Amino acid sequence: MNDLLDRLRELLLDTGYTIDGVRERLGDVAATALSREEPVPALRATEGDDPLGTLVRLWWLGAAVDVRRAPRGLPVEELAAAGLVTVEGGRITSTVHLQPWETGGYVVSDRKVRPGDPALRADHVVGAGGASANLAQLVSRRPVGRALDLGTGCGVQVLHLDGRAEEIVATDVNPRALDLARLSWGLSGIREVDARQGSLFDPVPGERFDLIVSNPPFVISPAGRFSYRESGFQADDFCRDLVRLAPRHLAPGGTCQLLANWLHVGGEDWQDRVGGWLAETGCDGWAVQRDVQDPAEYVELWLRDAAEQGTPRYRELYEDWLGWFESENVTGIGFGWITLNDSGSLDPVVRVEELGHRVELPVGGYVDEVLGSITGAHRLTDAELLGARLAPADGMLEERIGPPGAEDPARIVLRQTRGLRRSAQVGTVEAALAGVCDGQYPLDPLLAAIAELTGEDPDDLRAKAPEGLRSLIAEGFFHISTG
Repeated sequence: MNDLLDRLRELLLDTGYTIDGVRERLGDVAATALSREEPVPALRATEGDDPLGTLVRLWWLGAAVDVRRAPRGLPVEELAAAGLVTVEGGRITSTVHLQPWETGGYVVSDRKVRPGDPALRADHVVGAGGASANLAQLVSRRPVGRALDLGTGCGVQVLHLDGRAEEIVATDVNPRALDLARLSWGLSGIREVDARQGSLFDPVPGERFDLIVSNPPFVISPAGRFSYRESGFQADDFCRDLVRLAPRHLAPGGTCQLLANWLHVGGEDWQDRVGGWLAETGCDGWAVQRDVQDPAEYVELWLRDAAEQGTPRYRELYEDWLGWFESENVTGIGFGWITLNDSGSLDPVVRVEELGHRVELPVGGYVDEVLGSITGAHRLTDAELLGARLAPADGMLEERIGPPGAEDPARIVLRQTRGLRRSAQVGTVEAALAGVCDGQYPLDPLLAAIAELTGEDPDDLRAKAPEGLRSLIAEGFFHISTG
């Protein structure tokens, strides 16, 4: 099989079946429509006889192609014997969806299901999409020893871990997922992956990892119908249990990064709910809500995901799901990131926040710095903070807002143009500090100079300033200089 996959990969690359090659071949209109799951423009754009167009129709669009149009060197008989295509009446049809991925590798999954197609099978293996890309953008870029991809699905996270981790273990509850993931890895030239079947951490008892990543079956529903998205656990218990169990499998200094859904329940603060998960771990934790949907939006999204709109069961499924949410007093469903770090501290720090705006990608390029700021700001004593040398974040802007001609602004806002792009309303002292600190001088004499300019009592300023500055350091507006 490896020889077949090697030859197929060489053919795909030679033909230009890559992300850039496919987009250029389709053109902007068809490629953009395809991103909305509208295949008609792409089918029209690939009606010619060129090899790349034929491969797009076969592997990406799932259309039958004439054997006579197959690119020279495509091992049709071997692919059929391997179960990757069928050949009937002089027409080739793929049995899998094969897409190029941003790493330069390939992802193999079940074919996309669109309205009018047969219903999904319970062990359907979904391809790489937005959630896969989100997790890959979040994961730290640090090299690690052992890495675990929990719930690997079609194997896409392994493509990102390859070359960054010395050893990779990948698990999934669905044996078909592991079969297709092995094809993804083989087509991408990745050989050394330890694939194991099982739920949660059952396949890795007693083992520890420097990095755990997971795009788990986080969808919250009254019944687990599809293993690729639903665990069968009650409500959001699967994500809660994943967070609670992860520290048992982290090596000292190890990190766990995952996507999750959580419930918004009437009379309960969602931040307390998710923060409670993290607080029980004994690890430093950072949870970010990126989006929240009302129950009806959420149900529609996942019924559409399974191509169930317009089917006879649509209304029944919709009503059952919505009724279950109502019985649980659910007001919304949040989606976001969770990161845990086993720092070994006896004083773990947990931060839960909402970031609905666009952030700089990849977050993994600076996520370690974010965690360092959150934990460092919390653990600094006031005396240590006054002795620290602060520097403003790169690209930080100051906005002064007020009526025209006013002597003083109504409010002052610091705004980040890099990283998480947070904004914070500050007072004149913090604004003045942002203008003068450069990592060269301790905070204490800078505050004394600001007190002299503003007429404030220096001792009062020293007593008040650390609380507000600690928050700004945690949020990345100021960094503690070590140079």
